[in-house]
Amino acid sequence: MGAAEETPDAGGIPGRVPAYVGDGPPTYEAEPTGLPVADPDALGELVADTVLDGARYGTSTLRAASVRGDSARFRGEPRRDALLTARFGTGDDTLVLVAMATGARATPGAHQAAADACAWIGRAVGRSHARLAQDIRAARRGDLKSGLHRLTDRSLGKLRARAAELGLEPDEYTASLRCLLLPADPECRTRVFFGVGAGGLFRLRGGDWQDIEPRVADLAGEPVVGFGSPPAESPDGDRLTMDLGITTPPSPYEPAPTPPRDPFRFRASVARPGDTLLLCSGGLAEPLRGEPELARHLTRRWAGGGPPGLAAFLADTQVRVKGYADDRTAAAVWEA
Repeated sequence: MGAAEETPDAGGIPGRVPAYVGDGPPTYEAEPTGLPVADPDALGELVADTVLDGARYGTSTLRAASVRGDSARFRGEPRRDALLTARFGTGDDTLVLVAMATGARATPGAHQAAADACAWIGRAVGRSHARLAQDIRAARRGDLKSGLHRLTDRSLGKLRARAAELGLEPDEYTASLRCLLLPADPECRTRVFFGVGAGGLFRLRGGDWQDIEPRVADLAGEPVVGFGSPPAESPDGDRLTMDLGITTPPSPYEPAPTPPRDPFRFRASVARPGDTLLLCSGGLAEPLRGEPELARHLTRRWAGGGPPGLAAFLADTQVRVKGYADDRTAAAVWEA
């Protein structure tokens, strides 16, 4: 266990937040050092070191943060991760989108590519939010999966078009993209994840972390946690539906260009009271999988204590681990 320091009890969760976990302190300093170089004619493209947001709708409380990694802070490079939280609609028809993207490493404009990916998927989801909310409530899993796949294809296709405009290869202006849809209707506990690229999807249930990231094998036809007809039950009580690899029907949302190179990932699951769902970029997913003490720390902080305040959530998600210095972006949902 790493050295610990006292933090304010901002969210009603007692305890001490360690400065780091693992067998030793990280190489880099804990706080930002260098700022990215600024272009006086493009100040709007500057990226803040840290972004923090939150909300509460229906039975869920959302906390979201994006933090520049130790390596980028030391080198004065911009945060390559982008985070978008947006609410579409009103009342029980409200749909909350959380989108996070990570620009390709060591490429020009990686931070801008990530921001573009979030903005374009946000625009696409926003224009289709009414239909998406209806499909989530009605458990139309096939329509959801095919529709969100095509919205994602369209957004990432725009990145490739932008790369051509900039005279870059497609893999020089690209980003992973991971999204979460949360309906505000208190009668609907369905949570929908979709996206392309590396990262993590985890669930804290009954004091234990479950890695529920859709695997490539799942995308080829293995059962995935979700809903559908006919239903079956997993050992955890989740309803399962079989994806048989049947060609998807035309999108109910909008046309799609060439699909992205990476496999599309989709998971729809029904939350239980007391669950915490965590969606994160690779910068947090990798240490969560690689350093058991980080998972134990988050369990102690989050299991059974209710949602933390914004400051406490930020402190928890940026606990450092030696050997992991990338940007961290995370969105967690606590179920009442």
